[in-house]
Amino acid sequence: MEKQEYELLSTGFIRSTEGGGNTRRWTLLAFTFAALVVSAGAFAQEGPPGLTSPILLAPFDSNAPACTAPPGLNKVLGFAQDNQRQFMQGVASGLAAGARDRGLEYRVALADNNAARMIEQVQRFRDDKVGAVVAAPVDPPSLKQSLQQLIWSGSYVGTVVPPPAVSLLNAPQYLTGKVLGDAAAAYIRGPLKGKANVVLLTHDSLQDLAPRFVAIRDSLKDIPGAVIVADISPLMVNEDGGAAMMRTILLANPRIDVVLGADTVVLGALRALREAGKDRADQFLGGIDGEPRAVEEITRGGPYKTTVSLSSDVFGYAMAQHAADWLEGKSIPQAMDILPKLLTAASIPAYTADATDPAAVYRDPARRASYLKMYGNICYDSRDQYIAFPWSSEQR
Repeated sequence: MEKQEYELLSTGFIRSTEGGGNTRRWTLLAFTFAALVVSAGAFAQEGPPGLTSPILLAPFDSNAPACTAPPGLNKVLGFAQDNQRQFMQGVASGLAAGARDRGLEYRVALADNNAARMIEQVQRFRDDKVGAVVAAPVDPPSLKQSLQQLIWSGSYVGTVVPPPAVSLLNAPQYLTGKVLGDAAAAYIRGPLKGKANVVLLTHDSLQDLAPRFVAIRDSLKDIPGAVIVADISPLMVNEDGGAAMMRTILLANPRIDVVLGADTVVLGALRALREAGKDRADQFLGGIDGEPRAVEEITRGGPYKTTVSLSSDVFGYAMAQHAADWLEGKSIPQAMDILPKLLTAASIPAYTADATDPAAVYRDPARRASYLKMYGNICYDSRDQYIAFPWSSEQR
């Protein structure tokens, strides 16, 4: 067999030379080969696995001693944003305001629901020695190692729900669903006189959010006339996904009285009801997230009656403050609850004022405590204690 030799060219291609003099060919491989080699070497690096088994965290101690400020990192806060739904735009707004108030440069890397793109963006943050990164992962398992590498390098890593993170944010998911479920149950027992065809637009495929819908079902189970005619997850978690699912549901069930789910999909369901001429003022549509479009619908009056607020502007601002504290060597919470608030036409003005000025909320301990509850302590020196399990304050 003739000898075959390979040479990695400076262009990133490989040249394959085969034979003695007159048998020569070029095998061109894409630049990604070189990138894969580099990437494989980077991922060979290992660090502490973090806290992999669920534990109960003590309340956050704001008087905990400071520790070392992470060395060699830039005073930059980066947001790895999954998509542009309104809830995430609120997170971005809060982060931007918090970064500005603490003198951090702020960068956004929008993945547009592309998991591979988000991995590249987070790796770029690491290569640029970005001191703090907040991530709303598109695909948590595939992003895990990139976030761990940031943590090992000393960066602040905050995440919206899934681990790993030095400071993880979640909502008490069962309580969040119960707030909405109880409001729907009260409406069914009252204005709907105990009878309702109910649609649940779920996210049960997302383990972290499934308790919301367990709670909603629990709230409705003791009402004999509340019939769940559809209990299903839309293919896309956005308005278009909610609209498409509702169009299908209406083919079998033309009369719908109650629709519950995340605001973005319930808003889509409302669109489909209107297109079909099936919307009514006495319907009860309720969502979770406190998205601006849901708030507009509630204020206007009509089918959309309530939303459970998880004020993304407020917690975004808080995460930016924790990022800045981390870079100064201060101790920050390991985890944080964003507490659910039921918004109605009467309570929306005060909520809107808070969302518009999250800095004022954060500076006022009583107002802040009505939105946020903080747990555990961590800083640069103890970063090996980062959370690497699906944390919830409702775990027992």
